[in-house]
Amino acid sequence: MFFNLFKKNPDASTQSDKTTTSSSPAQTENVAVRKGEIGEYKIDIQLSQFPKEYKSISDLLIKNSKAKSGYSQIDHVVITPYGVFVIETKNYQGTVYGGKERKTWSVNGKYNMMNPFIQNYGHIQALKAIVGDIDEKIISIVSFTKRCTFKVDLDYRKISSNELIVYDVELSEFINRKVAVIKLQHREPMISGEVIENIYQDIVAANITDPDIRKSHTDKLKNDVKKYSNDSSDSSRCVVCNKVVSEKVKSYCMSNSKFNGEIYCYDHQKQFKLFLGDCN
Repeated sequence: MFFNLFKKNPDASTQSDKTTTSSSPAQTENVAVRKGEIGEYKIDIQLSQFPKEYKSISDLLIKNSKAKSGYSQIDHVVITPYGVFVIETKNYQGTVYGGKERKTWSVNGKYNMMNPFIQNYGHIQALKAIVGDIDEKIISIVSFTKRCTFKVDLDYRKISSNELIVYDVELSEFINRKVAVIKLQHREPMISGEVIENIYQDIVAANITDPDIRKSHTDKLKNDVKKYSNDSSDSSRCVVCNKVVSEKVKSYCMSNSKFNGEIYCYDHQKQFKLFLGDCN
């Protein structure tokens, strides 16, 4: 951090404050992009510190006939002797609510997003079309920044799982821990050095670098994200009776940890509370 050692002009300071408080949408988007770039940089630094026999690739764009855009964009792939890690990164701020059975997750009970593990599953299927069937060797990881708090299934944080949710600063730690666990189960490497190199070269060859195709994919993705986040029908209904609930009821459920990120109408909230009382 740099500090200004000179005395500021009061008028200039006032003007600066005014400028800061009236940021345009374009400025806000630039800040979000910049934060995303910083997050990606932190991950790239971690990946560069893995052993030489590991191979990592970032910012992949590969063909996917089942995707709306015709492509899948994969943030990071790490190929190790004990598994292939496919990593999806998210740059959100707030409390993340989600579960294995939920197609839609949310941030702060307001912003909706697709279950990132469903999203990463699509990426993995596209990857398998290139490198072959390596189901038993794939670990799906979703990485969030430290500006988030998780309210998700606890299994996502268990190192025994092949679906892991982590903070960006602990990504390499979780990969190393997962490799250590797999080593205990398999004395010999599951993927030879030659196969690691072959997988790496196949992915590199399939990676699309054409800037026009990448821009087209990004534009379609942005439109889909906006549409998905604005559609609250999936997360604004009671999980028991499917009754539409108000934003007030939705926010109450999302902010109350006892509901575990699920939405309940008023009647089923009461039943849920009674059930908890009986259990206690």
